[in-house]
Amino acid sequence: MAEEFTDTDVSSGAIADPRSVVETSIPKDILDRYEVFSYRNAASVLSQSYTAEFTEICTALRSLSITTTQIRTPGGSKGPIAQYVDTLFSEDWVETRITADLQVKLLAAKGSSILKEYTRSGFLDGHRIDFVKGRVALDLEWNSKDQTYDRDLYAFSAFYDAGAIDAAVIITRGSSLDNAFFRSLGKVLEKDGTEGKGEVYKKFGASTTWMGKLLYRLDAGRNGGCPVLAIGITPKCVSDLR
Repeated sequence: MAEEFTDTDVSSGAIADPRSVVETSIPKDILDRYEVFSYRNAASVLSQSYTAEFTEICTALRSLSITTTQIRTPGGSKGPIAQYVDTLFSEDWVETRITADLQVKLLAAKGSSILKEYTRSGFLDGHRIDFVKGRVALDLEWNSKDQTYDRDLYAFSAFYDAGAIDAAVIITRGSSLDNAFFRSLGKVLEKDGTEGKGEVYKKFGASTTWMGKLLYRLDAGRNGGCPVLAIGITPKCVSDLR
């Protein structure tokens, strides 16, 4: 059964890294356009140890400019915003799946004789991350069920524990893209671009992916030991607002 969440399962980053750490590591123009939270020193790890990947991420964030038409257009398996974000990253950023077997040895407490030895096939299997380059991972969550964050953070943790990555980034909807913002956009668009009957705000419920639901999970430690940088898209990233 899917885990049930209530309005109390929302956070503003109770155990995130101090703001001073973020401001030291993240360029000011990025902080001006996005909500940014760092966990387990992710901002420092990325900016100091993975400067090439971090620079590419900052370049993509500076370029990111979505439209109200994209927001109002129906999504499907991969909506227009997710497709657009794909274009901001080079082919060096690859969707990646991890799989691993676990070799187990039980040794006598005294001496070195092997009492039992076996392999657990598929100990890690099926965990995917949208973008991986080198030892940096990145996922986008625009408007999925909020339980999707659990999958993403578990994947980050699995990759990190296996020694495949050292830090991860999630780009998601910031808290300022709220109910009032989506109400201001009126009706959804049909696939042919004409105005439909449904209200845009009804597509973006409280139990979909937005920053408060992500920070709640990061505060709960669902990323394991993996450093995670959470980046929230704000109205400043919407290019055609008047």
